Parts: sequence; C-alpha cells; structure tokens
Amino acid sequence: MKRLLLILMVLLTQASFSQTLTDGLMMPKDNLCTGFVYAHDQWKEYWEGELKRDNGNIGKLTTQSLLWMGNYGITNKLNIIAMLPYVKTQASAGTLQGMQGIQDISVGVKYNFLGAKFEKSAFNTFGVFNFSTPLNNYTPDFYPLSLGAHTTNLSYRLTAHYKLEQGWFANVSAGYTWRSNTELDRPSYYDGNDFYNSREVKMPDVFDVFGSIGYQKDGLQAELNYMQQNTLGGADIRRQDMPFVSNRMNYIKAGALIMYYPAKIKSLALRGAVAYTVTGRNVGQSTTYLAGVLYTFQFSKNQ
Repeated sequence: MKRLLLILMVLLTQASFSQTLTDGLMMPKDNLCTGFVYAHDQWKEYWEGELKRDNGNIGKLTTQSLLWMGNYGITNKLNIIAMLPYVKTQASAGTLQGMQGIQDISVGVKYNFLGAKFEKSAFNTFGVFNFSTPLNNYTPDFYPLSLGAHTTNLSYRLTAHYKLEQGWFANVSAGYTWRSNTELDRPSYYDGNDFYNSREVKMPDVFDVFGSIGYQKDGLQAELNYMQQNTLGGADIRRQDMPFVSNRMNYIKAGALIMYYPAKIKSLALRGAVAYTVTGRNVGQSTTYLAGVLYTFQFSKNQ
C-alpha cells in the first residue's frame, strides 16, 4: 500500500523550512517514495511593513524551483525524509539580475508517537525533527532575488491528524525553526534598527502553523489548507529600500491541493496545488502553483 509525503511549500519568498512535514501519513517499512515537484511563484505587489505597494524597479518577481524529495520508511512508525531544491529567480523589469542554483539540503526524521483507532475513525500524532543547511555559496544579501537566507536551520514540529472511515480528514500542525546567523559580502550593515560593523547578521527564529481539511479515498485526495508564518523578531523594510535578510517576514496563505493515484500504476502519484498570500508583512502577495510526480518503490516482498 502506497503512502506519500505531501509538499505544501517549496520555497517561496524565504526558502528555508517549508510545510513539507505536516501531513498525516507515514511511509510503510522498506518503502521509498521519491520524485520531483515543480513550483512557480510570482508576485508584483508586496508589503513594505504593513503598507501594501508595488515596485516598478523589478516589475513581476518570478521564482521557479524544481525539488527532489525522498521519503523512506525505516519502520512503520519512523520515516527519514530528504529534499534538495534547484531555484531560479527573475525580475521582469529593471537592471537587477536574478539568481539560480542549488539551494539548501534538508533531512528530517518523522515519528508516529501516538495513534488510536476507533470504530469509524482514526487519530494519529507525529513529531518531526528537521535539519537544513546550504549547499551553495549564494549570497543572502540580495533580497528579493536571493535564493534564500543561507542559514543552517533546526526545526521541531508536532502534527495531529484525524480521519473518518468515509474518507474525510482534518490535519493541524505547528512548528518552530531555529536559524543560525548568516554572513554578508560586506563589512557592515544597517538592519533597519541598528548599525553594525560586522558582516554577521543575527537571524530571528520562525514559528508557523498549518491546517487542512479534505477527502482521501479510492485513489483521490483533495484538500483546502491554511498556512501562517510569524518571524520572531526583525525590522520592517525601510521606505523605498530593498528587503534585508533579517526582516520580519510574516504571511497568511490559503491553498488547495489535489493528489491522484492512477489505478493502473498503483505506485505512481500525481499532484497539483495552488497557494495565495492573503495578507503579509515584508513579503510579496504571491500566487504559487505546484505540480509533481512521485513514485513509491517497495523493497519488501511481504507488502
């Protein structure tokens, strides 16, 4: 029986810890789900602090990414998950050139530490520990065209998943991400609050929540979801200035996802998703489209 890791966010404005480990599924023992997910994210308007505006100097900002992922079942209750994205950014106007390259490798462990089955429903809780670090020496001092913050991250997450026998389910998840300091290619900087004679920037940590409701049965999964991120510190973008790597970057996103498992190829999964930034602070009001193909390899003959 196949299982699949759902990738809710591949990297949008700030590509570090994404909503990849929030689903209520586990990969069975000796199974490997692997494949690629393509994401296309675009915005023209953004929030400078709480002020919504556009930026004629860059026009539309487009971020494209191709993410490889793999999810392996060490046991039925313990999974190890890895991700590696290739990212490209591009502005439609102005003189600023986009960037492209491999971004941050991510390795996570997911554990189903509590579960209960009832007559017509099931409840499960999951704990996740995730580590990510840059594989490319890209500069973080080029927002919004940077590939990311160039930080090493440790993320902790708890997820609760409830599913009815008829196929309806609800999922709630919350995570905390600790971020290391990052370094700029200059000897000093102003972060919006203070001036520093140093190339090292202290990065605020991040808290996020995710929730979804949907239906999963007979080879089809459809869901509506809610995503919220709050940066625990940082200053706003200064008026008429470029974003800075340690800015407070908050957002609320609403999205939808569809997964399809073709009956003739039982181990294949096709997915499509869309997410829209409803409101934010120091981020673009983006629309993101995702499409992916994943395949599950079964290494145990007993399944």
